Amino acid sequence: MKKNRQMLSACVAAGILTGCMQVGAHRETVYDVVVYGATPGGIAAAVQATRMGKRAVLLEPTDRIGGLTTGGLGQTDIGRKEAFGGLARKFYQDVKAYYENDGAWHQQKRDDYKPRGQSCWVRGEDSMWTFEPSAALKVLEEWERREALDIRRRARLDRGAGGVTVEDGRIVGIRTEDGRVFEGRIFIDATYEGDLLAAAGVSYTIGREANEQYGETLNGSQPKQGMHKFTSGVDPYVVKGDKSSGLLPRIDPTPLATEGAGDRRVQAYCYRMCLTDNPDNRIPFAKPADYDEREYELFFRNYEAGADPNALPWINSPMPNCKTDTNNRSGFSTDFIGQNYAYPEASYAERERIAAAHLTYQQGLMWTMAYHPRTPKAIRDEVSRWGLCKDEFTESGGWPRQLYVREARRMVGEYVMTERDCRRQRVAPNPVALGAYQMDSHHVRRYVGADGFVQNEGDVEVDCVAGPYGIAYGSIVPKRGECANLLVPVAISASHIAFGSIRMEPVFFALGQASGTAAALAIDGGSAVQDVDYARLRERLLADGQRLPGDRW
Repeated sequence: MKKNRQMLSACVAAGILTGCMQVGAHRETVYDVVVYGATPGGIAAAVQATRMGKRAVLLEPTDRIGGLTTGGLGQTDIGRKEAFGGLARKFYQDVKAYYENDGAWHQQKRDDYKPRGQSCWVRGEDSMWTFEPSAALKVLEEWERREALDIRRRARLDRGAGGVTVEDGRIVGIRTEDGRVFEGRIFIDATYEGDLLAAAGVSYTIGREANEQYGETLNGSQPKQGMHKFTSGVDPYVVKGDKSSGLLPRIDPTPLATEGAGDRRVQAYCYRMCLTDNPDNRIPFAKPADYDEREYELFFRNYEAGADPNALPWINSPMPNCKTDTNNRSGFSTDFIGQNYAYPEASYAERERIAAAHLTYQQGLMWTMAYHPRTPKAIRDEVSRWGLCKDEFTESGGWPRQLYVREARRMVGEYVMTERDCRRQRVAPNPVALGAYQMDSHHVRRYVGADGFVQNEGDVEVDCVAGPYGIAYGSIVPKRGECANLLVPVAISASHIAFGSIRMEPVFFALGQASGTAAALAIDGGSAVQDVDYARLRERLLADGQRLPGDRW
C-alpha cells in the first residue's frame, strides 16, 4: 500500500494521472485541477480550466455558490468598469441579459428602476453592475449548467491533521470533513479565508503591517484617516463620566498605537443586507431573542451628543425590484467593529459563533434604528419603512448567510502587492489582472481617545491613481519552494492597504480566470506554478478577453 501511495504521488507530481479512479471507499478521481471555494474567483477558475480541456472539480464548503456576489453585495465596488473583460465582464453582461427579460421585473417596472452610485447602470451599455442576490445566483447556476462544472456543495475542508497531504513541496490531495479525498495536479484556494493555503503550510499574514515594512503611508494604525467617526463628546463609560463603572461594550481598552504601527487587527465585517420598502414583499425588522440594549448605548449617545438626527446610519443603494444593497455608514452602523480578530484562524465552530454574534448585533441594530424610542424620530420613520425581503434568502428569513469577510489571511507569496503598486509608483511585474478601486479599509477598532471620548480607527478611503494598475502574477503564487502546485486568486499576496483596493468581486473574477489559465498551462508544460511561461499566460489571457496593462482596452 505504501509503495502504491508513493507511485501515485510521483505520478501526480509528474502530471501523468488525468482521471484514474483510486482504491478506497472515499477516494475521488484524480483531477487536473481542484478548486476550493465557489467564490467568484473559484467559479471563474473552474470555468477557465474546464474550457482549456482540464478536468476540474470545484468544492464549496456551503450549499450556496457565489460568495458575496450572491450574498448581498449587489452594488458592485468597481472603480473603473473598463478595467474588466473576460469572465468578469461576462458575468455582468449575463446579469444585464437576465434583466432584459420582462419576467425578471416582478416587483417593479424596468423603467422605474433608478440606480445610483459608482456602478450606476447606464442604459445602452453592455453590462449591468447592480443586481439582486437571487439574480446573481441564477446567473452563476446557469454558468454551472452551461459550462458543465463539477461543483460539490457542502464539501468543507478538513483542517485537522491529514486534511491536506503535501509531499515533496506539492499538494497531493485534500480531505473534506465527510471523508472524501480529492487528489489533483494543481490546487486553487479561492476562499476568502485562505484555509487551504494555510493547511498546506504556505506563508501568510493577518492584520495590518507597519508602514515601514513596505514603505507605505496608509497601513498600520490610522487615527487621523477616514470617515464614519463618532461626533465629539460621546462618553465611553457605563455611567457617564465615571471610569470606575467600566467601558461600554465593544470598546477596546488598550492604548492607541503610534500612527503607522502594525498589528494583527482585522477590518470590520458585517452582513450586506438586501432590503425592500415594498409592503407586499417586506419582512419587518424583529428584535432578536437575546437583544441587549447596552450594545447600542453608543448609538444613542452619538445622537444625544449632537450627531445629525436626520442622517441615516446606512448606505441604501437601489437594486432592481424595489430592493437595496445596504451597507455600513457613520460612526455606529452595521460594521461590528473589533469583533472579528479571531475569525481568520478560528475553528469552524468558533467562526460560526463569531458569525452568529455579528448577526445578532445587526438584527438588534436594525430593530433599534426602526423602533427604539431613543432613536431620533426621523431615523425611526425612515428605517421602519424597510425590511428584509420575503423572496431573498428564503431559507434564513431574509438574512444573508455570507458574512462579509473583508479580509482574513493574506498569502505572502512570490510578490507582495503594496500601496506603491496601487499608486503606480512602481509597476507590478507580469500582471495578470487589473485593480481599479480606491484603497479602502473599514474601521479596525473602537477606543477611548486622548480627550476621553469614544472614537473609531482604521477607516481609509484614498483614491489610487487616475487609472487602473496591474496585479502581479507573483501575488497569486506561493514563494518558490513552499508549494509548487497552488494558486491563490482571493487571499492574495498583498499588504493590508493594497488588499483594501484589490478585494473587489470583479477583481476576484479576473484573478480566478488568471489562476485557471495558469493551472492549465502548468499542467501542459509540466512545470511548477511559479515557472509558468508568462508570455504564454499573457497571450492566452488577452485572447480570452482579460484586460491587462499595455493592451488596447
